[in-house]
Amino acid sequence: MAAATVGLGTFSCQNDLLNVKPTILLDGTQAFDTPSRVLAQVNGLYSYVKVGSFLGGRYQIYGDIRANDFINRTSNAVTGLTVWNQTLTETSQNDVVNTWTAGYQAINQVNVFLAGLDANTAKFAANPFPSGYSATVTNYQAEARLLRALCYYSLLQLYARPYVDGAGSKPGLPLRLQAESGLGNNDLARSTVGQVYDQILLDLNFAEQNLPLTQSSSSQNVIRAHRNTAIALKTRVYLTMGRYTDVVTEANKLVPTAAPYVAATGVANGLNSSITAVFAPPQETTESILSFPFTAQDPPGTQNQLGYYYLPASLTGIGANGDYYLNAAAGGLLANTGFATTDIRRSSFVIQAGGLNYLNKYTTGTPFTDKAPVIRYSEVMLSLAEALVRTSNAVDTRALALLNAVRTRSNGTAYTAAALTPTTMIDAILLERRIEFLGEGIRNIDIMRLNATIPAKSTISEVPNTSPAYVWPIPSTELATNNLMTRN
Repeated sequence: MAAATVGLGTFSCQNDLLNVKPTILLDGTQAFDTPSRVLAQVNGLYSYVKVGSFLGGRYQIYGDIRANDFINRTSNAVTGLTVWNQTLTETSQNDVVNTWTAGYQAINQVNVFLAGLDANTAKFAANPFPSGYSATVTNYQAEARLLRALCYYSLLQLYARPYVDGAGSKPGLPLRLQAESGLGNNDLARSTVGQVYDQILLDLNFAEQNLPLTQSSSSQNVIRAHRNTAIALKTRVYLTMGRYTDVVTEANKLVPTAAPYVAATGVANGLNSSITAVFAPPQETTESILSFPFTAQDPPGTQNQLGYYYLPASLTGIGANGDYYLNAAAGGLLANTGFATTDIRRSSFVIQAGGLNYLNKYTTGTPFTDKAPVIRYSEVMLSLAEALVRTSNAVDTRALALLNAVRTRSNGTAYTAAALTPTTMIDAILLERRIEFLGEGIRNIDIMRLNATIPAKSTISEVPNTSPAYVWPIPSTELATNNLMTRN
C-alpha cells in the first residue's frame, strides 16, 4: 500500500510536467492583450475563409464545373465528380458537407472575434495599445463583417433558391450571428433568402463606411479588404438580387463615366491593359480587388488547387491532375463563335494536351500557389454594363463602352450599337462574363441569379430550375444536429 501511495504521488507530480500549457496557445482573456495579437486574429479570419475546401479553391471550381464549359476526365468523386454530374446527396462529404462546414466555421470565427472585440473594449484605451486604437478596432470590425457577408453570400449560391424566385421569400440559411463555443445553440431555423441578403448588405454597408481606404501595401490591397472591396462586392450582391438600379449606384463609386477605367478614390483599382498580366505571378495588379494568397508553406491542399484541377497531367513536373478539360462540343464555350480563336484569353489561357483543351490560367506548379480570385474590377464594369441596359431597356452608350473595354483588351473586334438590341446586348454581356471569368467560379452565380437552366454536357442532362438538383441539398450533418433545419 505504501509503495502504491508513493507511486501515485510520483505520477501526480510528473503528470503536471506532462500537461504543460503550450506557450503558443492563448486563452480568450489573453488574445486581445496586445495589438499584434489582435492583428493575428484578423489574419486568422482570412485563413478560415480561404481554406481549400471553401473559397481557397473548391468553391470556385464548383462554380464552374456545375455548368457545361468543363468535362470531367478522371471520374474521381473526391475532385468534384458528383458536382459535375449533378448527383449530390445530403451525405456527399467532399462537397455538400465540407463546403457547408467550412463556411459556417468561418462565420463562427468572425462572430467569436467580433464578440471578443466588444468584450475587451476597455483594454484598447491603455498601454500597450496606441492612442486612437479604437479606429483600428473599427477597421477590424469592418473587415470581419465583410468576410462574414462573403461567406453567407457564397453559401446562398449553392444551398438556397435564387433571390428572383419569389423575391427572396424561399428558405435561405440559418443566420448565425452569435459567437458559439458549445453545442447549446445548434437549433436554429432557416431565415428566408431575403433576410440573409439583408444581413449581407448590413455587413457590407458597415464595411464600406469603416474599412480603410487602402491597406499598408499594394500586396495587402489585394489580399485584405479595403473600402473598394466592400463596394465591389455590393455590386455583385445587388446584381444577384436583380436590383439593377442599386448596381449602378454602387458601381458608379468605382467606375468613371469614360476611360481610363480607374477608381477615383481609395485603392486605384482599374482595368489592366493586359489580361495575361492579371494572372501572371504574383497576381497583384490593381485589377484584382480581392484574392486569397497561398505559399509553399501555406498551400490550399493538393486536391483543392486550381491548377491541379485544370491543367493537364501530362505537364510533367508541375503536379497537375487534369481532372477537367474544356468542353469543345456544341454548347461549350470553345464552340461559341463569340469566343474567337484570336482572343488572347483563348490563345494564352487555353492549351492542348492529348487532343484535349485545358485551362491555363493557374500555372505556378507544385504546389500551386496561385491566388484564389474573389472579385476583379472587370466584373464591376460588366455588372454595371448589364445593369445599365436592364434599367434603360436600351443599347446604352456607356454600357457599350464598358463592354468593349473589357472585350477589346483581349479581342480586337468591338461591338457596334447598330448591330445590337437590348436583348442581344444582354446576351453579349453574359457571354463576355463567361469568357472573362472562366475558371473563377462566376458561371454558377450567373446561371442561378437568372433562375436559368443549368445546361447539359457530355452525357449529363440539363438541370431545369424546377429540378431538385438545381439547389444543393442541406448536409446530413446539419440535419442531424439542428432540429429546426428543413431539407431543400
